[in-house]
Amino acid sequence: MSISFFPIRHFSRPLLFCIFLLFLSTLRLNAQNNAGLIESKPGKIFRGGASISNITPKIGTSINGNMKDITVKQIHDETYARCIVLDDGQTRLAILTVDLCMIYREQLDEAKKRAHAITGIPIENMMMSATHTHSGGTACSVFQSDPDKDYLRFLVERIADAVVRANNNLAPARIGWDVGDEPTLVFNRRWRMNPVEIKNPFGGIDQLSTNQVKDITDPGLPVISIQTPYGHPIALLANYSLHYVGGTGPGEVSADYFGMFAERMKQLLQSDSNKYPPFVAMLSNGTSGNINNVNNKGNRLSLPPYTRMQQVANIVAAEAFKAYQNIKYQDWISLSSVQKEITLGVRLPDKKEIERAKEIIANAKSPIMDSREEIYARETMLLKDYPKQVPLILQAFRLGDLAITAIPCEVFVEIGLEIKEKSPFKPTFTTSLANGYNGYLPTPEHHKLGGYETWRARSSYLEVDASNKVTETVFELLNKLKGMQP
Repeated sequence: MSISFFPIRHFSRPLLFCIFLLFLSTLRLNAQNNAGLIESKPGKIFRGGASISNITPKIGTSINGNMKDITVKQIHDETYARCIVLDDGQTRLAILTVDLCMIYREQLDEAKKRAHAITGIPIENMMMSATHTHSGGTACSVFQSDPDKDYLRFLVERIADAVVRANNNLAPARIGWDVGDEPTLVFNRRWRMNPVEIKNPFGGIDQLSTNQVKDITDPGLPVISIQTPYGHPIALLANYSLHYVGGTGPGEVSADYFGMFAERMKQLLQSDSNKYPPFVAMLSNGTSGNINNVNNKGNRLSLPPYTRMQQVANIVAAEAFKAYQNIKYQDWISLSSVQKEITLGVRLPDKKEIERAKEIIANAKSPIMDSREEIYARETMLLKDYPKQVPLILQAFRLGDLAITAIPCEVFVEIGLEIKEKSPFKPTFTTSLANGYNGYLPTPEHHKLGGYETWRARSSYLEVDASNKVTETVFELLNKLKGMQP
């Protein structure tokens, strides 16, 4: 086959000149279009990094989460601070969970300052929360457990280190999320009993036993995944509104199902353990102040230590893995953060209550309080010196179209569901026990019913209307984030 070209000599000079001008115009137009593309769509790089730091307490120190102190005798599984750092090119956010029942704001503030000094991440861009394992080291004085001062200093350093190491591991990434649903593990523990009088530790009668309390739970399981641009997992963050599971051996330290979930996700995602930086999975505690794993309407099985804990971890991980399969990733999203410090009133004991507490303690048979009345009498004497008001931090992060709110309390599930429903971001979820510890956060309606979560102690001392003031501020923060959205 031959190819013939039309001889140039058949074109007239004026026509050749016109063709030449048309060719130059086309080149100029293409150059202008290319320049416009570069100016209107500048290259944006999204980055993610993750890391862990070991925070396991020493044998011989304290485990809190019970009415009486427990001494660490053995380490069943190590406890960690787990951190993810995200960077959109302008804003960096750090999200950290720590395997503790709760932790003081003072220690978290120190850790944030240390991490900021090294990484430059703004303090208000760090969200740090306790998972609420009841078998971790003591980082707060609650009931008859007090923290070791050396352990508190150790925690500050290790928590800060987790942020620094995650920041050091920042690499180009993509991000996505989906929401799973696991209703079989969550039960509202404030439920209707036989209509008999229930005495509270202060000599009064609670109404919880004679009022119907709806079995309200939040089965939602939001899952955020961060990968390299080529699909290698960097980190995964999930959130579930389940208090804790428990069922450890005596005096044994464990991260509870939160830690087991993290290990199971590593197995499911087949992450290469030799890959550096390693994959990090973490599970934050949602609004589980009145939600646990005990079905009060069914039979309770007696299981060996850690059996139920592992079952729960496996079921939650399986649902998270299912949601993970549906995630659609984005190469870049914008990030932003807002927080506000508010002041809430404290339910202080009156003179009569203090005198009653003194008498109960005087009649106790040992320095370790044994009965419920003795334990709460001790709490009354400790609370009498509290200030009339306390400050606390409320916080909200925006990850593209997703929002995370943070409250430093054991938040009742009704509050979390309201925030999800009314938030301008879908999805939205709340992390409890974040940026400090201010006890339980029941609604005013639950305060009227009484019950353990409302009994005045260092574990529950905020004013009756605290939840309304908290949610009002949270919506203010979410609306502010909405206004900042590009």
